[in-house]
Amino acid sequence: MILDAGPRDLDALAARIQDVRRRGGPDRGGRALIGIVGAPGAGKSTLCGLLAERLRAAGTSTVVVGMDGFHLAQAELERLGRAARKGAVDTFDAEGYVALVRRIRVQRPDSATVYAPLFDRDLEEPIGSAVPVPAGTDVVLTEGNYLLLRDEPWHRLRRLLDETWYVEVDETARRARLLARHLAHGRPPEIAAAFAGGSDQRNAELIATTRSGADVVVRWHED
Repeated sequence: MILDAGPRDLDALAARIQDVRRRGGPDRGGRALIGIVGAPGAGKSTLCGLLAERLRAAGTSTVVVGMDGFHLAQAELERLGRAARKGAVDTFDAEGYVALVRRIRVQRPDSATVYAPLFDRDLEEPIGSAVPVPAGTDVVLTEGNYLLLRDEPWHRLRRLLDETWYVEVDETARRARLLARHLAHGRPPEIAAAFAGGSDQRNAELIATTRSGADVVVRWHED
């Protein structure tokens, strides 16, 4: 399924989530657990933030959990010799992320709060237990690059998520936004360009190969 959406056009996405909640039934407390996938700079975080705001305004409790909270610490990336490829598939604690999604999946109304980590872009480091997911949360949106990979352990996510959505955007706009993000976080222009056109682009090409596995393709446009 393909759905068009933008910052002022979220109706179809919000309706889809409510339908997923109904399909979940009383056994799961009407919860929807949606994975949002896309290349670096595709606007996953923006989409999740806007969608969460929309759902909350309608009385639907919503939490956003980012895969980026499972970035390996900078010191560990340097020890492994992977710092120059930060964001690549082997620079995440994939097993930890899958375990967290599983905990959220089996959470019931009387379960304890689950705490997820958060990635701080100013510090360029993950912060543990920064995002609470209360047991009564209606919708959990989890966003990241590699949710549709078929490799171990990523492929397990397909059984844990109710649906997985692939965010598709104009490629020129995506690259420009990604470069601007690197510059905004203090990288010199030559290093920012090297990241955006090198490691980030290779990651984007890998992620693009997973598009066909998505339940929904969200064609995201800026208004």
